Amino acid sequence: MLYSQALNLIKSRSLRIRSLGNARTAIATDITTKPGVFNSSWMPYTQWPLLCSTFMAIPCSLVTVKLPWNKDSSQDSASTDTSAPAATAASSTSHNSDLSSTANRSKAYTPKKGHATPSRKQAQSHPGTFEARFGARESYGESRKKRKELKASMSKEEWKAYKRERAEEGKQRRREAQAAMDRGDERYLLQRDRGEERRYVRDLVDSKRYIGNFVMPLALILLVILFIGRWVPEFASAMSFVALIFIAAFAIEAIVLGRKTARAVRERFPDTSESGFAIGAYAYGRVTQPRRWRTPKPQVNIGDTVA
Repeated sequence: MLYSQALNLIKSRSLRIRSLGNARTAIATDITTKPGVFNSSWMPYTQWPLLCSTFMAIPCSLVTVKLPWNKDSSQDSASTDTSAPAATAASSTSHNSDLSSTANRSKAYTPKKGHATPSRKQAQSHPGTFEARFGARESYGESRKKRKELKASMSKEEWKAYKRERAEEGKQRRREAQAAMDRGDERYLLQRDRGEERRYVRDLVDSKRYIGNFVMPLALILLVILFIGRWVPEFASAMSFVALIFIAAFAIEAIVLGRKTARAVRERFPDTSESGFAIGAYAYGRVTQPRRWRTPKPQVNIGDTVA
């Protein structure tokens, strides 16, 4: 109530108050020059000093604030305020002088490492990094230089024989890797085919026949019908209707097969982290592939029971 009355007084006088000190002076002047206006009914006389002191400006100073540009000076002043005997004892030894010089340095100071910063190539070749394990042992320029030196040290016939031998070695490695993938060797399989859950899904799919096995043959037939439809539109429209029926059958089979396979995998592997959608998509993706083109190759025959 006291503050609202004071503010109303200032507004009623229409004063140009630029500071709280001017407001305080104006209120004090009205209190002393117009005693009839300010009587005990409006405000007790004992509260007048409180009203005047309310609008007193509070002094503000940045002397005690540590600013970035006077941090060192503040530290120096703080050190001078300490006791003289302690300062004399601290400066008596060289160890304490080194500590004081380190303390006076900025926080942005970084001590030297004692060695040069390694290059990116040196850092990547450090043991334990990805480049050290799987990266190329030498750069393209280095390998090209060695290849030129090797070619210069051989005759033309020897160089051709060397290239032929290297090509045969590469083919042999690729054949061995493909054979290992067909057998289902985990070391050579793609990431999508690894794991006991995926192996179990492959066995479930390879032991039965599905409508989805005819996806690729039907796609080829539809491609031929697109060209024939120019001359026989009635036949093309009829085959389009048949194709829609097959597509609906494929969609229904995909949903049923995905749910059934996911349920079987969770019963066989209760602690699996594979999601049901991932299992179903993997199963139907293998169904749509022709049996001879599947990788890894089927390890069970059609009609076998998969436990």
